[in-house]
Amino acid sequence: MTPFWILLIGFMILSWLVGNQLKKRFRKYSKIPVNYGVTGRDVAERMLYDNGITDVRVVSTPGELSDHYHPGHKTVNLSREVYGGNSVAAAAVAAHECGHAVQHATAYSFLQMRSALVPVVSVASKYVQWVLLAGIILAESFPGLLLAGIILFGITTLFSFITLPVEIDASQRALAWLNHSNITNRSTHPHAQDALKWAAYTYVVSALASLAALLYYIRIFLAGRD
Repeated sequence: MTPFWILLIGFMILSWLVGNQLKKRFRKYSKIPVNYGVTGRDVAERMLYDNGITDVRVVSTPGELSDHYHPGHKTVNLSREVYGGNSVAAAAVAAHECGHAVQHATAYSFLQMRSALVPVVSVASKYVQWVLLAGIILAESFPGLLLAGIILFGITTLFSFITLPVEIDASQRALAWLNHSNITNRSTHPHAQDALKWAAYTYVVSALASLAALLYYIRIFLAGRD
């Protein structure tokens, strides 16, 4: 087994472990209530109001951990468990997604870069694996095809790394607001921090795995030129 495959399998295992720990912690913190009996929806609406954001709606969306902010629709989309839940997990997730809304309202640079890349990444993600596969098979006949695949994959890797500061900043904004608003207290705030920390780990692992794969494809391309 080559070093790349060992590394790839290692990242797959690490991704599974991090994702599993994230789900365990969210299940655990979903049983711990926060102050005032507020739901995730209450947290989101209050955080938006406190930041002077009046044109963003808070809506419920199906699925588990499907929470996200949609800048085009200007909606904070919360999974049903978060939307109606009175827990540390619900409050942390709701505030985190509102952190993205605040980033949007304040023209946070990394969010702007990420949003600008979304259309390109959507196309790149759709074709990159096929172009890479064809490029590897036809490396001797059409070396430019593999290079094109590497460029497409490089775009998705760049997107993964730009996502990191976006997610970390949103969590920092969320935690600061939760603490300032007294939604969390001395005993529950560390739980909110822990939940968002594990959520961030998933993005870190994904970005590193993407970088490792990119370097592997670059190595194949360079080896074919020797």
